[in-house]
Amino acid sequence: MSATAPVIVVIGGGFSGAAVAAQLLRRGRPVRVVLVNRFGPIGRGVAYRTRIEAHVLNVPAAGMSALADDPEHFLRWASARDGSIRPGTFVSRRVYGEYLEALLREAESAAGPSGATLDRVVGEVRDVEPRPGGGAAVVFADGSRREADRVVLALGNYSPNDPPADGAGFYASERYVRDPWIRGALDVIREGEAVLLLGTGLTMMDIALDLASRGTSLPIRAVSRHGLLPRGHALQSATPARPPADDDTKTVRALLRWLRHAARETGDWRAAVGAIRDATPAIWQGFSEAERSRFLRHARPWWEIHRHRAAPPTAAAVAGMIEHGELQTRAGRVVRWEPDAGGVRVHVRPRGAGGTETIFVERVVNCTGPSSDVRRVGDPLLNALLARGLMVADPHRLGILVSSDCALVGAAGEPSETFFLVGPLLKARFWEATAVPELRRHAKSVAERLLP
Repeated sequence: MSATAPVIVVIGGGFSGAAVAAQLLRRGRPVRVVLVNRFGPIGRGVAYRTRIEAHVLNVPAAGMSALADDPEHFLRWASARDGSIRPGTFVSRRVYGEYLEALLREAESAAGPSGATLDRVVGEVRDVEPRPGGGAAVVFADGSRREADRVVLALGNYSPNDPPADGAGFYASERYVRDPWIRGALDVIREGEAVLLLGTGLTMMDIALDLASRGTSLPIRAVSRHGLLPRGHALQSATPARPPADDDTKTVRALLRWLRHAARETGDWRAAVGAIRDATPAIWQGFSEAERSRFLRHARPWWEIHRHRAAPPTAAAVAGMIEHGELQTRAGRVVRWEPDAGGVRVHVRPRGAGGTETIFVERVVNCTGPSSDVRRVGDPLLNALLARGLMVADPHRLGILVSSDCALVGAAGEPSETFFLVGPLLKARFWEATAVPELRRHAKSVAERLLP
């Protein structure tokens, strides 16, 4: 570390980056925080750039503080802006982006006496060059450099993978939208066009509502391997379930048996899922590699729809679309794309069927969710870290290998003293690493590790 105020470069200006920077500024230590965002304002990651009011948070306001040590921080801020917001309100994601900007301003203002400073930088980091005595040079796309004592990769979500199917040349067509969260990506879809959505998760629900409001031809169709839709949040809190015993979590089979029993015992499966939330990282780490593979093959789709639930307004709106025939979902997979002058014929094999069905649409939108296979996302920074042996990809394609304190584990198997990770790619170690309550804890622990 530097003899004077250490320089900590935080790469990524979404939730994770804003939370890490705020925690560093709040440590009461001299530090120079350099917060790098690829484009746009700080705090406006993929989830919070939307301008659609119907896109609301999937967690009520009471659970959305960015500060692990101040769980009511967001609720106070939001209710001061709008007196109608209560602990159970599902707030607009756009408003949450404004909150993250306000969080940084507040932390920066309060940090002045400690000698902590914040430098906001808009640019793309392409490489990091480790120094022999510690630290690194952060290299930007324009060739400029920043010297850093420590580097925090506060990486968010990456665009979905293209599904494997014949006729993959279709993915280069303007009729295919790979990432609907890129601003303006859906503007190519014209009123009256028929659309197929790939995936039936939370992204599909948001995009279906968006497209319906734009006058897209109805019904909108959606297809995924299992055809499962996320369950909705309960309008009232359930009676908590008792925590599982150690023997209940050693294998996937035992865990599922306990979840079913707890759901029957409490009368609400949400209580069962909630009872193991804090224990999930330990459960995941306790699984053998074979058990992890078994969970990913057989249980993951069911876990995702029960754990990552839709806000009640979103769930109700989507249910209404389905009831009125405006949204049709199907279990199956695309096996072939057949473009023609007016659109694309999509050959789908329904789940459990031997043959295929063909539908014709003008546009296809990939709603399968973010990619976490760092070897495939095409990020120059990740490619550079892999090439230098500073980072190792998780064998299950869930993210990046890290130590218990979120330090990158290099090719030699040793945790780094320079490079740290906060964000969804921590899923490889902790499994629970995509929601605010978990990410804010990681942000706080990394800040405490870097500024003890």
